[in-house]
Amino acid sequence: MQDFLTIERAEIKKRSVTERTKDFREIYELLSKDDIKEQASRCIQCGDPFCHNKCPLHNFIPFWLKAVGARADMRTAFQISNESNPFPEITGRVCPQDKLCEGDCSLNDGYGSITIGAIEAAVSENGFRNGLKPLFSAKKIDKSVAIVGSGPASISAATYLLRAGVKVVMYERQNRAGGLLTYGIPGFKIEKEVIARRVNWLVEAGLELKTNTEVGKDVAFSELVNSHNAVFLGLGAELPNRANISNETANGTIMAVDFLRNIQKKQFKEKLDKDINVANKNVVVVGGGDTAMDCLRSSVRENAKSVTCLYRRDKFSMPGSKKEFKNALDEGVNFLYNAAPRDVIINSEGSVIGLNMQKTITSDKGARQSVEIVKGSDFKIDADVVIFALGFTPNIPTFLAENGIDINSRGAIVVDNFYRTSKAGVYAGGDCMRGAALVVMAAADGKMAAAQILKDLSL
Repeated sequence: MQDFLTIERAEIKKRSVTERTKDFREIYELLSKDDIKEQASRCIQCGDPFCHNKCPLHNFIPFWLKAVGARADMRTAFQISNESNPFPEITGRVCPQDKLCEGDCSLNDGYGSITIGAIEAAVSENGFRNGLKPLFSAKKIDKSVAIVGSGPASISAATYLLRAGVKVVMYERQNRAGGLLTYGIPGFKIEKEVIARRVNWLVEAGLELKTNTEVGKDVAFSELVNSHNAVFLGLGAELPNRANISNETANGTIMAVDFLRNIQKKQFKEKLDKDINVANKNVVVVGGGDTAMDCLRSSVRENAKSVTCLYRRDKFSMPGSKKEFKNALDEGVNFLYNAAPRDVIINSEGSVIGLNMQKTITSDKGARQSVEIVKGSDFKIDADVVIFALGFTPNIPTFLAENGIDINSRGAIVVDNFYRTSKAGVYAGGDCMRGAALVVMAAADGKMAAAQILKDLSL
């Protein structure tokens, strides 16, 4: 418990910039078994573990750190980690740990936090290599739940329902399961084999997965309600927010979700939109969150001539993960702060040639800095492609209203404190319920919704 005095926090090794920008493979290397033990031994085992409290899943972080750090017991660490988390090998890779568990680590005050995310992913991967797998109930119960969508909230709900022996049928409109994990988050952050492996384990445990099946189109929602004991909605949030500026739908403007999905379809060799192409073009991404970083770094890998990020606040106000911002910088992305687009400039053919911009200043008013336009500060920047990464709101399929499922003014599904919607037997969680948020928050929603479903079914 005093090893933090002699062992420094290790920065996780990354592939070189010149190598990693040539492909979409993960950039971070996994910790070795010895490195896992050494870094975990730095944990001081706080009496009130802030890392556990800050984690939306309330993972038993100090317990599995102690198992591997003090006893080198990888099996126990694997089991503890997989108990409270439906997919620790995923959250270990994609969570913004600097804003969650690691951000609240007691050692942050002068010593450097425990590398919780890297250890979490490495513990699971080490277990997989040694034949360990997530456990599910061999006893089946005569109850079934339909899950609409296959993103992180849905995978989480399915995991805990299958653990209880419940029959689960999952409906996904895309070719592959995983939702944003598969089609939204680029492979350089998490390779798609990792997602497919976890889904395959659910199928082995009894999950009936129906891909290329859109509820409300290929199958009626009422059919799901009538043929199952409960329904869980994990529809995600893929409706892009607009900038509400002139010419924002001109040729050469792209919404982030369309851009990222198209790139992943290209990797899968699936049918894609060939008009979405940034090769040898000057690309500008509007936005400063993790989705913007994903678009910027993907554009670099797609051989854009130049890649620039426009953010209307200052550098220190960027909402995304610090490590993703640093990776984008290292990979050659340009950043322009305190700049807001006024309108998109187009040529006579209606194609993008640039942006009219305005400088901004920020002031501390309320919980977040307000943005004010500087009068007379107009300027222009050149662009062949403009990608808008301004966040997302939930989709609103017609079957919600048709079945008496309430939504709020933001388009999110309304639930009570127990994830129940306004329609009996129908539950919801993840982005379609709370708006676009973190993978780990969706996982927590799915986990708690599953627990409530089991309770309501008297299981």
